[in-house]
Amino acid sequence: MTTGYGRGMEEQWFYCLDHRTVEPADGCRAAVRIGPFRTRDEADEALDTVQRRNREWDNDPEWSEE
Repeated sequence: MTTGYGRGMEEQWFYCLDHRTVEPADGCRAAVRIGPFRTRDEADEALDTVQRRNREWDNDPEWSEE
């Protein structure tokens, strides 16, 4: 399945939290998925990406409560 992503028509990939697998756009419901990602590999690294971004946001001085 192809869907609009950005300017071009590209495939979208998601990481399913229920099944802990990468799936295309027509997979599980959105509430249990992370994405969309441009490539299957990016979706496969979704949990690492979330952890990295959380660390970055936790250490961002603009969002510090101190």
